[in-house]
Amino acid sequence: MFSYDHITLESIHTTWLPEDIQAAMLRLDKLHTVVSGNKWFKLQYNLLAAGSAGRQGILTFGGAYSNHIAATAAACASQGLRSIGMIRGEAPVSANHTLAAAAGCGMELIHISREAYRQPDREIYWQQQYPDFLVVPEGGHNSAGARGCEDILSVHPTHYFTHILCAVGTGTTLAGLINSAGVQQHIMGIPVLKGAQYLEPAVKALLHDKPLPSWELLYDHHLGGYAKIPPILIDFINNFYEETGIPTDVVYTGKLMMAFRELSRQGRFPAGSRVLLIHTGGLQGNLSLPPGVLSF
Repeated sequence: MFSYDHITLESIHTTWLPEDIQAAMLRLDKLHTVVSGNKWFKLQYNLLAAGSAGRQGILTFGGAYSNHIAATAAACASQGLRSIGMIRGEAPVSANHTLAAAAGCGMELIHISREAYRQPDREIYWQQQYPDFLVVPEGGHNSAGARGCEDILSVHPTHYFTHILCAVGTGTTLAGLINSAGVQQHIMGIPVLKGAQYLEPAVKALLHDKPLPSWELLYDHHLGGYAKIPPILIDFINNFYEETGIPTDVVYTGKLMMAFRELSRQGRFPAGSRVLLIHTGGLQGNLSLPPGVLSF
């Protein structure tokens, strides 16, 4: 297991943040260089389940640039478990940095067609093919993943905040935050995928049957869709780093912070609001950019 001692809670001061709003970022990205951010939280109980059940390791799914694939490979290696990654699409001529890192941690990479990847019963099928492995859905989206994300708000005292914001891929982290936040807090999820209205039932399926805080998904901040990187996003990420010293990634936290700026300008946060932003890591995804595009 990884120590949470390196995770910090840092106040945010920018030229665009209204003076009557306080904001801070929970730097989950500092947890580990590869198993960073929310990735470890989603994996920790899945790893325990694999070990307690006597499984050889974990089989999971992701794209060729998946943070989850890279994190699963490294996490399994750290726990003495094997890992298999079912990769969407044909194998590239040469492995990119994500797949190379995963393979370097001992992950067996199996490329499957996009059609096969989209099959709704793929977890059941591959569990039958590899009965000695624990099958974990893409992005760690299961009850164990959500349970792990419930630990996020306990790393530092967070009851003080009125609003909690995070980027959303599968909805697993958001569900964990909703389950563990105080009923007086409001949780806002920023999907990074276009047309992601399916996320609402996916999140609800992981929620506890108890009084929960209010929450919402805000679908208009994806900047064109998953992994779409318009120039305004690059400019924002570089400017945000210059103002705060906090690096963000182009897929998740960069879009989260752009959304926060826009929502602040729209007056979505009443005067006196105290906003917590969750840095979900994934900085390795920036390696897909040409050198020099980002200023860090």
